[in-house]
Formats: sequence, structure tokens, C-alpha cells
Amino acid sequence: MSDRLRVLVADDSILFRRVMTDVLSSLPGVEVVGQASNGKLAVQKVQELRPDLLTLDMEMPEMDGLAVLDALKQCRDAPAVILVSALTKQGGRLTMQALQKGAFDFITKPDAASAQQSRDLLLAELAPRIKALILRLSIRGILRGAPVSAAISPTTAGREPMSQGTASALTDIGQRMTRLAGTTKPGLVLIGVSTGGPNALATLLPALPGKLGIPVVIVQHMPPVFTRSLAENLDSKCALEVREAVHEEVLVANTVYIAPGGHQMRLIAGAGGSKLIQITNDPPENNCRPAVDYLFRSVAHHFPGQSLAVILTGMGSDGTLGLRLLKRQGCTVIAQDEASCVVYGMPKAAVDAGVVDAILPLNAIASRIVAAIRGDAP
Repeated sequence: MSDRLRVLVADDSILFRRVMTDVLSSLPGVEVVGQASNGKLAVQKVQELRPDLLTLDMEMPEMDGLAVLDALKQCRDAPAVILVSALTKQGGRLTMQALQKGAFDFITKPDAASAQQSRDLLLAELAPRIKALILRLSIRGILRGAPVSAAISPTTAGREPMSQGTASALTDIGQRMTRLAGTTKPGLVLIGVSTGGPNALATLLPALPGKLGIPVVIVQHMPPVFTRSLAENLDSKCALEVREAVHEEVLVANTVYIAPGGHQMRLIAGAGGSKLIQITNDPPENNCRPAVDYLFRSVAHHFPGQSLAVILTGMGSDGTLGLRLLKRQGCTVIAQDEASCVVYGMPKAAVDAGVVDAILPLNAIASRIVAAIRGDAP
């Protein structure tokens, strides 16, 4: 039996299917088992081939990506889904809806001058996501070649149960944390998040009261256009106002600011002690723009000891270096726990670095934030 990640490629462009198949086949541990030229055929082939992963074009004939995701919910053995979306406002809106329906993550279709450039861009986008998904499914023992009974669904793909050893290790970490969080009430909430972020934010932010009393600033790893769609989507769900951040904007209480995709975002001190947003074209950090470290570092420099930081689900370690600086100044740091993460990468890096005060399930983070602002956090 094979333990390779079995992938079905669904796209209405024969050229793109060929390029996507070539890129996926070049990745270690991956086997492309089929292709589908429309959404209806994709659903049929999922049932026939039982892939571990479906790469799904959002705009296809017969059934679009959203309809395919709805159909997959009826499948007993549905795969994880990586969306392939156009870098447009419409593509952004559709992608937000699809992520809410349980897709693992998304990539954007490359707009390159040559086939080779398209391959290179796709490889850079797909490689880390495939690596994270293989790790998740291997840990859970549900690659198709493995003798298991559990099935993957779009709503649970990429997640893993916390092992007894991991739970024990987290308990030990908590017991070893003798540093106390700053006693000063925070004047700012910082959030860093990546893979699984839209759904995590859709759980966390609506649980915060409209009169939170301080601003919230977020870096979510996303390309241009998509962050505006994310902000609009979240704004419709939250008591707080949610918007994409604008250059030279002054932070105000009870408002959530999301860094615009494709740019870096930092905070600096403005007139009268105000907090001023700057949007820059500075280079990527940790292969990310926007980067969590870039934001956190600016807050540590200009507003020492004034923030509460939250690190949520995501690949890699972006945010950990910035958290080190924030912790030196007494800021409280909360990390999402392993069991509720889609990808336990960024929170794990922070926990392993010893810069976390509390490790909490996603649904417990909002109440801890509110308690810290009120000054009665444990």
C-alpha cells in the first residue's frame, strides 16, 4: 500500500491542469491520480478515486467551486481541498465563502509571462501547503494507503488530535512558565495568523464585544485583494467594525484593522500619543508580506508594554521573533492550542520559544482577551 498523498486536479483549462499536474508530481510524497475538467466530474472522480487532496478551481462549468464543496459534504470519504482562485475581487469573495465551507487553504492562479514562470510560482505556493497537509494526514494516519477507518472531510482536513505526549508537554510548559504577564491593562490587541485564519478569525472576532475599548490589529497571510474581502466578510459578522488598514490611518478603539495583502504594515507613534498605521512596500519577511514579525516588532519599538498579542493557526514560525521583543517588555501572549489549529506551526514555534503565557483553545481566547482588558485576567 502506498503512503503517498493522492491528488485529484480539477480545472477547466487543459493547460493549467497539465502545469498543475507537473508541479504536484515534482513534489516528494505526492501522486496525481486524476484530473477533472468541470465541477460535476470532479465530484464523480472524488467518489471513484478517493484522493487525499482535491485542488479545486473556483470558477468551472457544470458546478463551480462552492457547489463542489457543498457536494463533498455529502461524501462519506471526502478529501482535503486546496482552492485555486483568480486574483480578483470576485475571486476573493468566492474564496472567503469557500474557506468557510471547510477548504484547507487556497492559492492564486499565477499570471506569468511563461509556462516556466507559472510552474515556479505554483511550486512556491504549493510546496509548503502540501508539506503541512502530508504531516497532518500522516499523524492522523489517514493517507489513503494507510489502514485506517477515519475519513477526511473538508471541515476537519488538516487538523489532528492532540496526542497524550503533546498534551503532557504543554502542561509541563505551562507549569514551567513563572514569568508573569504585565499587570498594565493592554491598549492594543495584536493578532498573527496564517493557514486556517479566516475561519479562526470568524470564530474569535464575533465573540469580542462591540465596546471592547481598544483597537485590534491583525496580520493574516494573504495576497492583495483577498484581505479586503476578508475584512468585509468579518465586518458583517462582528459587533466591532472590521476593515482593511489604510496608510496614515490613526487607530481608534472598537475597530479591527487587517493588514492589506502584498504590503507590510507597521505602527508608529503619531501626534498626541496616537497610534498611526504605515503601509509599506518593504521586502517580505519569513517569505511573507504582510509579515507578523514586521508588525510585532514595530509595536515593541514604538509602544513597549502596551499590547496583548495572540498567535493563531498557521504554517511556519512568523511572529515568534516579534513575540520575543514584546515579551521582554511584559506583554501578555496567548497561543492557540494544537487541537483547535488547522496547522499547528506558528503557535508551536512561539510555545517552543518560551514566549507564551497561555495556550488556549480557539473558543476560549476571546474571553481571555476581554478579561485582560478589564484587568481581571488570571
